[in-house]
Amino acid sequence: MRRIDFPLGLVTSVGSLPHRSAEEAVRFVLELQPELPAAPSIPVGSPVETMLAQAAWGISGVIVRPDGSLRVDDAALDPTVSLADPELHGPPFDTLRVFLRAVADREGPIKLQLTGPVTLGLALEAEGVPCDRAFPVAAAAVRQRAANLLALAQREAPRAPLVVFVDEPGLVAGLHREVALGPEATIDMMSGALAALEPHAVTGLHCCGPTDWRAVLQAGPQVLSLPVDAGIEQAAGPLATFLDRGGWIAWGAVPTDGPLGPQPSGLWRRLSILWCELVQAGCDPAALRRQAMITPTCGLALHRPAQARRVLGLTREIGERLHDQLLGVRLSVGA
Repeated sequence: MRRIDFPLGLVTSVGSLPHRSAEEAVRFVLELQPELPAAPSIPVGSPVETMLAQAAWGISGVIVRPDGSLRVDDAALDPTVSLADPELHGPPFDTLRVFLRAVADREGPIKLQLTGPVTLGLALEAEGVPCDRAFPVAAAAVRQRAANLLALAQREAPRAPLVVFVDEPGLVAGLHREVALGPEATIDMMSGALAALEPHAVTGLHCCGPTDWRAVLQAGPQVLSLPVDAGIEQAAGPLATFLDRGGWIAWGAVPTDGPLGPQPSGLWRRLSILWCELVQAGCDPAALRRQAMITPTCGLALHRPAQARRVLGLTREIGERLHDQLLGVRLSVGA
């Protein structure tokens, strides 16, 4: 695994924001998360910036409607046909292009994301495409999109190191036995998407709910992104191995689906309790903290801008607590 050298207590976000203007969304994320700004999308202001619309854009046989929904011509789907719009000039990528122009001279890292093949394949299945065609089409589309995304970022922000997360909410269901794809094929699809990114970016894999984390880790991400309450303690052994190999964890420590208290103390306590459980199960306590970044649990498109600011503010406060704790440990041992 490639060595990852992020700063202590790093914070970032998952992607979607509630703003209606691309320029406002980009200013917002650059202001609040300057160390690792995440390229935003604005699905409320531009429905074609939903993750499925972005993923399906350019697939032969798929039309993305103005409201972000898909119309699929099953007979026209073909995994060997290249995606249209390889330079990402289409409206689903308007905010991405504004973001990349804003960081054109940046030398620090930036975070991008793309919808994963499992999630896209499940969406095509939901539109009536048979499993044996939906998932090959999805896998090929995501690999091509990864290459297109990397090329665009390298053209527009050539000095910015890239961190790219594959976003897989479909994994919450996609590793269940009743899903026709099957766990081994699911892992292979995710591995293929990550492999397309690895030569040019630090790779992450994000899932917003409980899943088979042992299987997810087998896909080979360099950063695992998950909510604090997503059941990772059930895979403490593989997680310990992942950390020993230098893997990082993006802890979704700030909820995006419920009320927030005025102080970060409760959120910090919940994260600390989970770390204690993982240490008892065999994880290295220093690695858990040193190889950690802090995020909200998911995107913020369904919030108001003021709420999104509050969520990212709490994220930063927890990151600062982590930073101070790690700095205190270093000072105490004379590092």
